[in-house]
Amino acid sequence: MFKVLLTSAVFAGVAVGLVAALLQLWLVTPLLLEGELYESGARVHFAVDGSTQSDAGALSPWNEPARHLMTMGFNMIVFTAFALFIVVGYAISERSGLEVTARSGLIWGLAGFIAVQLAPALGLPPELPGTVAAEVDARQIWWISTVIATALGLGLIAFGPLLAGLVGAALIALPHIIGAPHLDTYFGVAPPELSAHFVTASLGTSAVLWSLLGLCTATLWIKFKDA
Repeated sequence: MFKVLLTSAVFAGVAVGLVAALLQLWLVTPLLLEGELYESGARVHFAVDGSTQSDAGALSPWNEPARHLMTMGFNMIVFTAFALFIVVGYAISERSGLEVTARSGLIWGLAGFIAVQLAPALGLPPELPGTVAAEVDARQIWWISTVIATALGLGLIAFGPLLAGLVGAALIALPHIIGAPHLDTYFGVAPPELSAHFVTASLGTSAVLWSLLGLCTATLWIKFKDA
């Protein structure tokens, strides 16, 4: 069983990590690099005369290959870890009598996206470089707590009785009722249009990758388990 768990997770994590690197280079990295121009002061959104106009245009992500190769490796490691969590969930669900299929794998992947990306983004959306925000420790604690609460809540809703589902819904809502840590004022240095584009590109890419991770892990789980 351990061999099936590890093999499924590694193969799926490496494959999705490669796809993640390509999607990010295409959709996310140019926006990130453009945000770094505002962070460094190479571009200024509010000119001396108070105008909100500034140059727009994504930069080529191919100028720093070493940096992006490191990102690719990091993606493989992270998605392998996420895949391991998913295949452990498959093993537990099968022991409960639930069959793992490509469809259920897609659902697991979307649930992972909701727990790790979407739910925390409701309070702390992806931020461009140079964004001034609340203390890092407070944001990390809220983010991790939200991921754990959302994952537990989704599990209770999916596998528990009605009362457990209600408790799960309350768990999911709890971090947002408490509220994410934010400053009392805005300090944006980049154009809001660029920030909005970065948020949507980041979340959209993550949704695709988590869905693909669920499909890959389910397909490999079925293949290696029956081999």
